[in-house]
Amino acid sequence: MKITKYAHACLLIEEAGVRLITDPGSWNETPTATGVHAILITHEHQDHCDVAQVKEILARNPDAVVITHTAVVPLLAAVDVAAVVIEEGQTVDVSGVSVESFGHDHAIIYGDTSPCRNTGFLIAGKLFVPGDALHDVPNRAVDILALPTGGPWMKIAEAIDYAKAVKPRIAFPIHDAMYGEDYKRGFAPRIMGGALETAGIAFQDLVEGETAEF
Repeated sequence: MKITKYAHACLLIEEAGVRLITDPGSWNETPTATGVHAILITHEHQDHCDVAQVKEILARNPDAVVITHTAVVPLLAAVDVAAVVIEEGQTVDVSGVSVESFGHDHAIIYGDTSPCRNTGFLIAGKLFVPGDALHDVPNRAVDILALPTGGPWMKIAEAIDYAKAVKPRIAFPIHDAMYGEDYKRGFAPRIMGGALETAGIAFQDLVEGETAEF
């Protein structure tokens, strides 16, 4: 599997000739990739779902489908974008690559109520992209984890404990565009990566614009 990190939570995932984009949002440049088969949207927040970017990607990739849950559908419909709805626990086939949904709620930011719905995606049975939640652990083995390393709804200990619960072979950072380089390239790999390495989980830093083979 080949993964390119645009920035924040926006990834280009290439598997068996299939190209998927996750969460094109306000903290990344609009992806210019062509040959895209599907756009996966975990939830409605603008750093994960910028409808203008979605439309631009679809203009370059008119055969691509958008896959998301019912709460995001009205936002897309308002700009004349149709979506394939995926329910919790459901699997959608994208040209032979499986996309499976896990979880329902966004992490709590303040108080005791989730701000919106959130869907984590297990892609090709290998890569788990949790969106903005650290409480949904797939009930099967995960090889690669896109691990949130920052956000107003988490603390570092939660991210470390979540990765240990998922038990991937390797993790790389997402959801970090709001932080400076000292945090992204120094503190996060040192603290989170160090804790995960001792638990037998490799941590591979992935810089904006970088592509890695997993």
